[in-house]
Amino acid sequence: MAKKNARDDNNAGTGARDAGAKGTGAGAGAKGAGQRASQGADQRRTGRKSDGPANPADLRALLRVPRGKRLDLASHDARATPGGPPSKAAGLAATAALAEPLADLQERLYAASTAGDRRRVLLVLQGMDTSGKGGTVKHVIGLFNPSGCRIRAFKTPTPEERNHPFLWRVMRALPQPGEIGIFDRSHYEDVLITRVRELVPHRHLGRRYGQINRFEKSLALDGVTLVKCFLHISYEEQRARLLKRLDRPDKHWKFNPSDIDDRALWPAYQEAYAIALERCSTGTAPWYLIPSDRKWYRNWAISTLLLAHLEALDPQYPTPDFDLADARERLLTNT
Repeated sequence: MAKKNARDDNNAGTGARDAGAKGTGAGAGAKGAGQRASQGADQRRTGRKSDGPANPADLRALLRVPRGKRLDLASHDARATPGGPPSKAAGLAATAALAEPLADLQERLYAASTAGDRRRVLLVLQGMDTSGKGGTVKHVIGLFNPSGCRIRAFKTPTPEERNHPFLWRVMRALPQPGEIGIFDRSHYEDVLITRVRELVPHRHLGRRYGQINRFEKSLALDGVTLVKCFLHISYEEQRARLLKRLDRPDKHWKFNPSDIDDRALWPAYQEAYAIALERCSTGTAPWYLIPSDRKWYRNWAISTLLLAHLEALDPQYPTPDFDLADARERLLTNT
C-alpha cells in the first residue's frame, strides 16, 4: 500500500492497490399467463428480455451511472446480469461472437489514423481487489490485435511521479490516434486510496474531482472516447476469490496479506467509489457500473460496451491518395 506524507493536490497521490441475485396455473391459459409474468420478472431483474441480450446501444443506457444522483453501491446486486445473455454458456458464446466485429472496427480505427484521424478509445478499469481488472485485460482485450492496444497498469507512484501533478503520469500513458488504450487502475486512484487513507487534506482532495472532469473533457475534445467501467463485486465474492488464491499455488503470487487488512476498510472504499462515480460521471465521460461477481457477464458487458462505442465512432478506411488503375497497370506490365 502506498505511503506518503500529505501533499498539495497538485502532487501525485497514489497508484497503489485499492481494496475496494415462475408461476404456472393449472390450465393452459393460466400457464401462459404465468410464463409471461415470469418473463416480466426476469426482465425487471436482469434488465433484458428473456429472448436474448440487450443490443450494444441499449446496454450503454442500462449500465450508465446517472449524473447528479446519489449512488448507493449496496443497492446494486453484484451477481445481476442486466441486459445480458440468459446463461453462462450463452454469455461465453456471445462474447466469442463479438471478436470479429471488434477486430474489424479496431482495424478501421487504426487505418483511419493513417490519414490524420485523431480518434482513439480509452478503456478505464477500476474496482476493488479481485474485481477482475486483469481478467478483463486478458479475456476482453484479447479479442483485439495487440499491436493496436496500449495497456498501462498504474501502481504505487514512483519518486519522480510524486514530484509532478497527479495527472502527469496519466497523460504520458494515453493512447495514440488509432489505438485502444487500457488503464488497469487510473487517475481515479488519487481520489480513492487518498480519501480512504487520508493521504491528502480533504480540501485538496475535493479539487481533484473537478480537475479530473476538466482533464477528461479535454481528452474528449481531442478525439479520445472514454469508456470508464467500475467492476462491482460483493464482499462475499472477494473473500471467495482471495481464498482461491491461497488454495492454488499458481495464484499465490497474486496474494498479499494486506488484502485482508483492506477488507476492514470495505465500507470506506465503497463510499470513496460512490463519491467518485457520482462526481465524475459526465456527459462526455460517463461511468458504467458493471456487476462483476459473474466473470462471464463482466467480460460480455465490457466487450459489448466497447463495440457500442466503436460503432458510434464508425471509423472508415481512408480513401487512397494514389491512382488505383495506374498502380494495377504497373503491377501487371512490370513482370
